[in-house]
Order: sequence, then C-alpha cells, then structure tokens
Amino acid sequence: MKCLLFLFLCLGAMLSFSCAAEVPQFQRLQLSDKFYAEGVHAGDFNKDGKLDVVSGPYWYEAPDYKERHEIYNTKDFRPKGYSPNFNTWAYDVNGDGWDDVIRVSHPGKKVFWHENPKGKGAWRQHVAMDSLENESPQFTDITGDGIPDMVGSVAGQFVYFTFKKETATQKWTRHNISPPKSTGGKYTHGLGVGDVDGDGRMDVIDKGHWWRQPESLEGDPLWKGYRFQFTRPGGADMFAYDFDGDGDNDIFTAAAAHGYGLTWFEQAEGENGKKIWKRHVITGAKPGDSPFGVVFSQAHSAQLIDIDRDGVKDLVTGKRWWAHNGNDPGGNDAAVLYWFKVMRGGQFGRGEIYSLPD
Repeated sequence: MKCLLFLFLCLGAMLSFSCAAEVPQFQRLQLSDKFYAEGVHAGDFNKDGKLDVVSGPYWYEAPDYKERHEIYNTKDFRPKGYSPNFNTWAYDVNGDGWDDVIRVSHPGKKVFWHENPKGKGAWRQHVAMDSLENESPQFTDITGDGIPDMVGSVAGQFVYFTFKKETATQKWTRHNISPPKSTGGKYTHGLGVGDVDGDGRMDVIDKGHWWRQPESLEGDPLWKGYRFQFTRPGGADMFAYDFDGDGDNDIFTAAAAHGYGLTWFEQAEGENGKKIWKRHVITGAKPGDSPFGVVFSQAHSAQLIDIDRDGVKDLVTGKRWWAHNGNDPGGNDAAVLYWFKVMRGGQFGRGEIYSLPD
C-alpha cells in the first residue's frame, strides 16, 4: 500500500482461540514516515528466531522494529510516484541458512535478489531475471519440488522462473506457460496460483483464464488454457481455495485493482455437466452491494491466511492510498485494511468482517 509503512502484530497470538467468535487484537507499529517501497515481507534476517520486516532498502529488527539495517542504497520517493521496489519476498535463495531478499524493481524491469551477509559487511546484489511483468507476480512452489518459483509474464506470455540453490547467483531459468500474445503488457493486472481442478498440481489463474498444469513438465510443454472472464480490468492477487467447503476449489479476485469490489467465483456444475463459475459479491461500489455495507477501492494486494486459527483461511486486503496519483475511483480516500472471516457452510462474504486499526 502506498502509504506510511505499518506493521500489525497479533496480540492474540498466544491465545488458543477455543471460541471461534473470539477476535484477535492488533497493535499498529510505524516503521517509517518515508515512502521507500510498494512491497513488504517478513523473515529472520539475523537468525535470532524472531521475524523481522523488510521494506524497500531496509530490514527492521524484531521485536520492536525500531532499529533498521540497510540492504541497498537508495533514497525515499514522493508518495505520488513509484519506487524501484514493487514486490518483496524473504527467502533463503542460496541455501546457506540465512534469509535473503528478493526484489521486483518495477514491472518489465529487472528482478534482483540480495544476499544476506550473515551479519558481516554489505549485502550483495544479484540479477535473477532481466524482466518480469504483471503487477501481481507470485513467488510460490508451482512445480512441486519444494522450492518456490517466480510466476509472472514476459512479452505477452505467462511464464515461471526456476532456480537451484547451488547455482543461485546465475540467472534463473524461464519456462513458458501460455502461448505468445496470450496476455497484456507489463502493467497487466491479476494473477494467482492454485489447484483449480483438484488433480494435485498447481495451476495458474489470470483475469481471463485458468491454465491447467500438464501431467509432466519435461520438455516445457505449454499449459492448456480455459477461458473465463473473472474480471475485465484485472484484479491483483488471485486465489484458488474451497471457500464454501463443498470439496472443490473456488476462485477469489478483486473486481478491479484500481476500482471497487471484491468477488469470488463458486466452482459448480451446470445442467449439461460442464464446469461453471458462479459469481458472488463480497463488496461492491455501494454499501448496499454487500451484507457488511463496506466500500473501498484499490484492493491492489491480498493475502489468504488463517487469522483466527480455526483451520479455515481468511481473506486480508484493503485500500492502497494515492494509486495513479489519486486519479482512480476513491484514490484519495484514506487507506484501510480488513480481514474477512470465511464461514464454511454458507456463502463466503455472509460471515463476519473485521477492520484492522487505522
């Protein structure tokens, strides 16, 4: 979110959550009053067993996150502009036991990984990819080998990049998912990874398709695409998950990354026995569009995580501030952050919603 960087700590983490209605409490900690990055992540960068936070050129040391350490040299940026840090992940890239930092600088530009110096000296920068497109790339294990892959697009094709820890300083290997001219340019919105058809293999979802992973990836075959318009303008992070508890995976997407609305699509069977997708509204452009009366735009990022530890993942998303210099719908409204509790056995979006603190 393009706003002051905040860290939300769950004070209810020590609770057992024996009562499903019990709501975790959060405390807001401000990392900085400067704008350095679009992305943020967490990792243990000093191996003290506590999760630190990385945002932009610095990592902030747990447990109070007041002491920061430089990863690379840069300046702060105007909030109306953009930084050279669109996406960030913490991961031990070279397998030395220390968390490194992966940085997507800007859609269509280089992807770097910064090597943890193990507390001695400066971080070393390595180029992982010369270019990566789509505004919501996914760093996750798509091949099933236990090592995360980078999923995005390049020059109109959906792709994923793999690496080996023992040769991590070399550029990562590109594999094509879709045929040429199957997606938009570098600022294309909407991308996710998940098992759509229940065959145990990870598929790829975008705003107008889902791409089925073949039985074997040897020889880099193209994946079969199934056309469905989940959203025309494109959302951001997309998920395949069994929201309604009926045994098959449904799909979540923001209706528009730079507009209003959150939606999920129920995987169902039509009268002819073919797979169909039923659209359900979580939030819309007006209070009356959802049972919560909640309205916010710019849901340019989302996470699916079990907030209350009831065994069912919940949706965390919110509104970024000043997207496209405030020219988007609701662009100048205050930033908000919500978590939606997924209630199995009924419509997702008909359960409870909780607001994280301002």
